Amino acid sequence: MARFAIFGADTSRRIAEADSVAVIGLGRFGSSLALELMAGGTDVLGIDVDEDLVQALNGRLTQVVRADSTKEEALRQLAVDEFDRVVVAIGDDISASILTCSVLLSLNIPIIWAKVGDDRHGLILEQLGVHHVIYPEKDMGRKVAHLVRGAALDYIEVDQGYALVKIAAPTVLLGQRLGDTGLRKTHGVTIAAFKRDDQAWQNADADTVLHAGDTVLVVGPTPRAESFAQLR
Repeated sequence: MARFAIFGADTSRRIAEADSVAVIGLGRFGSSLALELMAGGTDVLGIDVDEDLVQALNGRLTQVVRADSTKEEALRQLAVDEFDRVVVAIGDDISASILTCSVLLSLNIPIIWAKVGDDRHGLILEQLGVHHVIYPEKDMGRKVAHLVRGAALDYIEVDQGYALVKIAAPTVLLGQRLGDTGLRKTHGVTIAAFKRDDQAWQNADADTVLHAGDTVLVVGPTPRAESFAQLR
């Protein structure tokens, strides 16, 4: 039986009807995710078995509840089956994560995101049919490695082998139209946007002329984008 920390099932249903998100597991990753969703205007139902974690988020999430997410009855009482999106942020207890995802899949949740700690955990969830498997430690390690290795100010791997890199505009491109630089032919990348001083980001096109001090967003195959980031 689920133990309600704050509200009841009616509140959960109202949250679900608002096209919001249920986050199961309120440790460092789950709580950070839930609070970021709230900051962006998305209502969140938070669920955890740990009373201390639940109380720590009391009043900070739309609804926060202590419940055993491995039990289908508990999730139904919280109207989790009426949510379109659920995040399983249980990383340490692999058994609880797998059982929770299995229950959610049986409830036909349209979109399930799940955090995993290692490849074995991730493989099991992928085989179960979880829609999105998240490897936060591995992804962060890969990102930091790219930043440490090069001159990038920020790095996002959009997909395997394809990246978006934030860098200072290379000197070789300054003072000329991007369309005249042969950028794609020579370097195999595209400058998607640029930022100058304190101005907002602007889309770049063939007529864009970069100045010293500009910051640019470069997209392209990862090796090409990294190589381009080394230019001065």
